Formats: sequence, C-alpha cells, structure tokens
Amino acid sequence: MHLGPPVRDGEIRTVQQFLQQNGFSPSSDYFGRLGQIQTRLGTRSGAPSFLPGKRNYGGEAAGCWMQLQCAYDHVILSTCYGKFNSKSGRVKISHRFNEEGRIDFVELKFLRSLHECLNGEIRKLVTIRGFQDLTKGWHEAEAFVLPVLPRELIFLYEDIFRCPRTEVLAWLINIGHRIVGDLLNALKTGSVNGHDSQPGQVSDQLCLTALRTDGVALPILERASPLESGVEPLDPKTVVVRYVRRI
Repeated sequence: MHLGPPVRDGEIRTVQQFLQQNGFSPSSDYFGRLGQIQTRLGTRSGAPSFLPGKRNYGGEAAGCWMQLQCAYDHVILSTCYGKFNSKSGRVKISHRFNEEGRIDFVELKFLRSLHECLNGEIRKLVTIRGFQDLTKGWHEAEAFVLPVLPRELIFLYEDIFRCPRTEVLAWLINIGHRIVGDLLNALKTGSVNGHDSQPGQVSDQLCLTALRTDGVALPILERASPLESGVEPLDPKTVVVRYVRRI
C-alpha cells in the first residue's frame, strides 16, 4: 500500500522528461505505462486533496509543552521533563501511535542527562515487535523493553523505581494515552497556547490548535485517548502488552 505523498501531474512530467533526455522511444512501454497512470489520475480529479506528508505542531497544553509530528499514517507525541530535588536534567519522552491509536514505541532522549556523556543519546524504552507488520487494531503483542531503565525517569515520577517493573512499563505506555486525552481536552476548551513561529524566526511548526483540522492526526488521537494497556513479563527484555478500553 502506498503511504507516501500522492503522485501528481508534476511527477509524471518529470519522468517523461527523464525518458526523453535519455533516448527512450515515445512508443516504448515506459511512455505507455506513464500514459495509463496519467489517465487514471485524470479520472480522480473530483477526489479530495490529500494532506501534506508531514506536519509538525507545537504548543502548551495541560500545563506542559508538547510537540506532535504527523507523518502519513502515524503520529509522534513528545513532552519534556526535568528537575528532581537538587538534581537537574531534561529528558524528552516520545510516544508513537499507529492509525488505530496503538503504541508503536516509547522513546527517551537525553536532552541533559545526569551523566553528561549521555547527552543527545536516545533509548527505546518499549518497542512493539514488528509493529510495521501488525494489524493496526491489535489487542495483544510482544514488545522489547530496555532491561535497565534510565535513572532520569525520576524526572517523570520521583518514586518510579519503588514500583514493580511491570507497572512501570505499563505506566510508560499509558502516560502517552493520558497525555493524548489532556491534549484533546485542551483543544476542546480552547486552552492551548503556541504560535506558528517566533518573532523574527522562520519555522515550519504549526500551533497545536491547527490539529483541529488535521484529517489524519485528530482521528488517531481520538482513537488513542480511551485506551489503556497492561504488561506481562516474559523475560528481562520481552513483555506482552495487552490493550483494554478505559470506561
């Protein structure tokens, strides 16, 4: 299935020019196939236009700064956390959701680690095994997990390492769904801040309020919001993730 940007007349003309410049005969099969594609595209002129392949949104909602990236059939929602008692640092937690609102992975980026040598490093905390090939509405799947979780998770919750490991892993998944719920509530109530760009700067980041009209991202968020998962350990590096719907 083609999930990238749609093929349009401009792409067809570019290929035709390439064939002409490289000596291909106008009667060759290559030109014939291009003509067939062009004819099919012409019959779809009344179809709704597709959204751009990738969008980047940013702003403040529910008391924290959020970034959401939408690309074709999935979204990645990121939030930042930092400071614990006298310890300072900063991490970015990103949740990737498929088109049915299921988690593909939970990722941590060390923006400012407790260990300077880790700054800029990325760790996949939870990754659904073969998520690209799974049925999008899956209810149970195996996942790879990080055997030793980063100390910087205390920036999310100070007592996190006093909790059972399986609860921590489930929580890391479920906070993504809860943040989605907070974002949707903020969009409904109009309590979202953010600007398309800062004064004097050029940015391709859109305000979070623009999500209201995103025909791909908004349905994904609405499907993700009511979901919640449980985790069952298999071994130190593998778990089973099971989804239920919150009541």
